[in-house]
Amino acid sequence: MSTKHFKELKSLTKDELVMKLKETERQLFDVRMKKATGQLTDTASIWRLRKSLARMKMIQGEGSSAQG
Repeated sequence: MSTKHFKELKSLTKDELVMKLKETERQLFDVRMKKATGQLTDTASIWRLRKSLARMKMIQGEGSSAQG
């Protein structure tokens, strides 16, 4: 699963990656708020979103170091 997800992220353009990154950060915020209010049923979603953010930031960093 993660390898497939990584390949999909790597194929995104720089702008698409930034949009996806912001969207995932917003989702993580929403999930954390649900956890704080006791409405969260899938606690593993926090872990998945954090890992996804880390992958995106790593890919974003690779792109900036390769350009300059």
